[in-house]
Amino acid sequence: MSHPEVQGVVILARNGDRTECYQHPITQKPGYTQSTPLGEVQAHQLGTYLRNLYLDPSSPSHVRGIHSDLVDLSEVHVRVKVGGEGASVFDSATALLQGLFPPNPANRITLANETTIVAPLNGYQYIPVETVEPSNDRSLESWTDCPAFEKHVQAVQNTAEFKEATKNAQPFFNALRDFAFGREISMENVYNVWDFVNSELIHNKTYAHRLPPTFIEQARGYANMREDAIYSDKAMGGIGNIASRTALSSILKALQRIAFNGDPLQLMVIESTYQPFISFFHQTGVVDTHPELKAIPDFGSALAIELRRAPPPDARDFLRFKFRNGTHEDFRTIHVFKHHEDIPLTEFIYRLENSVVDSNREWAQACSTRSTTGATWLGLPVGATTGSKAADASLGVFLALFAMLVLFVAGKAIRRRRAVRLSGPEDRLSAAPSETVVQLRHEKGRLPL
Repeated sequence: MSHPEVQGVVILARNGDRTECYQHPITQKPGYTQSTPLGEVQAHQLGTYLRNLYLDPSSPSHVRGIHSDLVDLSEVHVRVKVGGEGASVFDSATALLQGLFPPNPANRITLANETTIVAPLNGYQYIPVETVEPSNDRSLESWTDCPAFEKHVQAVQNTAEFKEATKNAQPFFNALRDFAFGREISMENVYNVWDFVNSELIHNKTYAHRLPPTFIEQARGYANMREDAIYSDKAMGGIGNIASRTALSSILKALQRIAFNGDPLQLMVIESTYQPFISFFHQTGVVDTHPELKAIPDFGSALAIELRRAPPPDARDFLRFKFRNGTHEDFRTIHVFKHHEDIPLTEFIYRLENSVVDSNREWAQACSTRSTTGATWLGLPVGATTGSKAADASLGVFLALFAMLVLFVAGKAIRRRRAVRLSGPEDRLSAAPSETVVQLRHEKGRLPL
């Protein structure tokens, strides 16, 4: 069935190129990284590509009624993951939005004294974004500080298939040792090995000239195998799919808003890392017909979910899914749940409703943790480190002394007054915070376009 009219679109975008980023093999906690000019160009190219596809009135996929020259902030909502790889993801979102809504001299204002002021850089457009931090919102980074997911990772790495892959990879690992510069080479750590080799191949001319042919392809192949196994699950609502199960909460809410005629939202952009892509393709059965997507998406990749309306008398809303791997290819249509055409919005929601994680409370239950944020009582993430053993030791001594002081003061206070018992039972988990749009009003919080 043909559904030519695009009412709105939700974009899940991966950040652009960045420096090497180490991830703990079990907890998946990432280390420090930063974006590169190449990564910013990749994200900007994606933004320009999306503009030509969805904001150009001559495009067959033009979003009906959206303002394309000067952004209407009521029509656009941007969510940015600022947990792991946060700096790179944030910078990529900035660059993407610059390409999506470039400077326009019409971005001006006439003052009371009849002076006309054009925004900086010949009409730069500033778009507020909602930053999503795992300390208060787990929707875009649900796999860290998650005990159940850590058990899942260990279980995957103990399977016969994983051990067989380890055995088969050993000759290559031995050959790669001279190019890993002391890094642990194993199937458990192969993502970090590939990330290092890939980063050096892109940014280090000497390294690129020395690396033997096929080494990057082999390293990427084993990294794809491991990450696909970890960020997937045989059950739609399994813990292995936690990355997409939480991200889909924002996606479904956006689609429902776009479908509602009284809501002005027409474009949602979610800037994230690679994990939700892998889980989404498994959770929705895309890999059944596209097994090549059992892999880490390239930098600058994007998944577009278009909401299209059927012509009368049907008047139903349908979804069309498109994926673009990296910046060197066009969108191609993919199908979810073994559909061979657009899927009705109602059916898509129905199939997912029992697996989507809608709140921090539900995330805590899925992860088998008491904390709804994965943070300790002092607000520090579990396993936090300063990066220096001496500093970590000093911090540990300070926290221990601080805890003793708190207990001493509390003990004296308790002796001075009678204990008060609550009349009702106490919840183990705090209530999930209400979803609010955080618009950064100060200069650093606004993304220039």
